[in-house]
Amino acid sequence: MSSNKILLEVNNLKTEFHTEEGIVRAVNDVSFKLNRSETVGIVGESGSGKSVTSLSIMKLIPMPPGKITGGEILYHHKEGKVEDIVKMTEQEMRGLRGNEISMIFQEPMTSLNPVFTCGNQVVEAIILHQKVSKTEAREITLDLFDKVKLPNPSRVFGAYPHQLSGGQKQRVMIAMAMSCNPGILIADEPTTALDVTVQKTILELMNNLKEEIETSIIFITHDLGVIAEIADRVLVMYKGKIVEQGSVWDIFSNPQHPYTKGLLACRPPLGKRLSKLPTVADFMREDEDGTIHQVDASVEEMIDKVTISSQQTKDRFAALEAQEPVLKVRNLKTWFPSKTNFFGKVIEYVKAVDDVSFDVYPGETMGLVGESGCGKTTLGRTILQLIKPMGGSVEYKGQELTTMTNNELRALRENMQIIFQDPYSSLNPRLTIGNAIMEPMQVHGKLANDKERREKVEGLLERVNMRASHFSRYPHEFSGGQRQRICVARALALEPDFIILDESVSALDVSVQAQVLNLLIELREEYKFTYIFISHDLSVVKFMSDRMVVMNQGKIEEMGIADEIYSKPKQAYTQKLISAIPKGDLEDIKQRYVVQQATNS
Repeated sequence: MSSNKILLEVNNLKTEFHTEEGIVRAVNDVSFKLNRSETVGIVGESGSGKSVTSLSIMKLIPMPPGKITGGEILYHHKEGKVEDIVKMTEQEMRGLRGNEISMIFQEPMTSLNPVFTCGNQVVEAIILHQKVSKTEAREITLDLFDKVKLPNPSRVFGAYPHQLSGGQKQRVMIAMAMSCNPGILIADEPTTALDVTVQKTILELMNNLKEEIETSIIFITHDLGVIAEIADRVLVMYKGKIVEQGSVWDIFSNPQHPYTKGLLACRPPLGKRLSKLPTVADFMREDEDGTIHQVDASVEEMIDKVTISSQQTKDRFAALEAQEPVLKVRNLKTWFPSKTNFFGKVIEYVKAVDDVSFDVYPGETMGLVGESGCGKTTLGRTILQLIKPMGGSVEYKGQELTTMTNNELRALRENMQIIFQDPYSSLNPRLTIGNAIMEPMQVHGKLANDKERREKVEGLLERVNMRASHFSRYPHEFSGGQRQRICVARALALEPDFIILDESVSALDVSVQAQVLNLLIELREEYKFTYIFISHDLSVVKFMSDRMVVMNQGKIEEMGIADEIYSKPKQAYTQKLISAIPKGDLEDIKQRYVVQQATNS
């Protein structure tokens, strides 16, 4: 590898955080190179050190408690000068950030200032780094908005962040990051919470921009499927160390480390139906001293072991369909006023749910899938009467819910529960998790006293793979995956029959997601639950669901057995959703690899 191709060298990097429990080595002796016009993917779970590595390169580690304690980060300028970022002053770094190295953060809502328009924020960044007038900066901004495929760039220029969707905000962030033609673009989980169609657009956009202005990209994610679509080389991180690195083709076709095998196997496969998802624990065992032991199993062997035949799937659904439906939804409409005339009369509505009808059978998992804004979350909440419909009928076990009083609904709520998307805002930070789980039991008068309730809560915690001793801890002491399991335990506390899961695994690492999905399936079999599973991730919905409802603009586009919809989608909208899923197929990776090798030779 000739030195003039190298843009960034990270050698023996160490970044530590001083906490009450002691020193945490978030990045522990990490070394890698980034070439010009190359995309390096860094993959790993939360806590693996991938984001701290990127923040170290930008010198954005909060000090204290964090500190770069060793190693060097060498930036190779085009004119041949090499600088060690670790030794640079804050003033020198300000000249490098934005101009030479830009970063797109995971959450665009917190990255954009809510009191300034999106256009003005990009203009400000351009004026700060380039010697141009305000008028020229505005023209550059509108051109960037057009390049990142934002609809109606002039409207977006004058819009505030809250007026844009998540995907649009992320594209504004990409435009800002690209505004100074940086040598390196660091993208930290830029597509995690986005629809597959928006994600596909953003990945294509980043690839195009890389070729147009010869930017190198460090792309950070927990999803190896996304890495397969965009990266040339991959670094796999685990507990602050790089455990494996190589070309995308090598990592996917012949993974060496058990942790890499586990990450590859965790993603729900699209061409097969599995009884459970493999997890990292199926491939490796770790001693208390951190020694890793490999479990002898290939990804293919593990998946073959849990594959279900199409006949088994058909037999299961035939048994479900032979029963009386537990839920009957007929011509349901939930509209929101969007425009009124001078006298306050509504003249236009947003038709979030528009004439929707379906049945759900006892013990079934019905999947609701579609892009953001398709109406799936509103439909879930309308079924539970958390939002009142404008018309239609929702019948649960023969009882009409739309005409019930609040008191009648309250009595029924113990049978019908919902688990929300965000485990962080779903739990009261002032309540211990034990009390949070116990509270609904107290409200509904379950069991004789708090001693009995506490015993039940401790049992539930163990059932969702937590410890009884966690009862007295607070939500901030747990990871996102653990909090979501606590929310599952709280939903189980009232022994419901019917649970709506609203995007309940979308923000989790693939390995934690696999554990939560397996748990939900186990609980369904054990307690005979009926689920409505809402998600924008079609691969997850297909794994979880017996039947799938595809929604678009408040209406049902397509409905049927999940495997059949995936293999033979009838509607163009469903076909678009399926084609946008990052598949990580070896054949696709091989074609990209061959083209890349030919370009480099």
